[in-house]
Amino acid sequence: MVKASKGLRRRTRQLRKKPRERGLSPITRSLQLFNPGEKASIVIDPSIQKGQPHPRFHGLTGRIIKPQGSAYLLEIKDGNKIKKIIANPEHLRKM
Repeated sequence: MVKASKGLRRRTRQLRKKPRERGLSPITRSLQLFNPGEKASIVIDPSIQKGQPHPRFHGLTGRIIKPQGSAYLLEIKDGNKIKKIIANPEHLRKM
C-alpha cells in the first residue's frame, strides 16, 4: 500500500474550478482592498497557492482585523472558538 499524502493541499480535489473559469484569476481580485471591520468570505482559488488558507476554512465568513503584509488577518468563529487566519486577497470575497 502507498502511504497517504499529508501535504497542505490534501483532500482538496473538490476545490476545482468550473470549466469556463479555468486558468488564472483576474488581476483585480488580487488588487482588491479590505478595511478593518469589513466582512469577507473565504473562497479558495486553486490556481494560486500562495497565501492560501487551510481548506477547512473554505466557505466560512469572517471579519477583517488588519492587513498583514500583502495578506489580511481574519477572525473566524469555528464552533465556540475564535480563530485568526491569514489569507491573501485572491482567496477572499467581499460580503
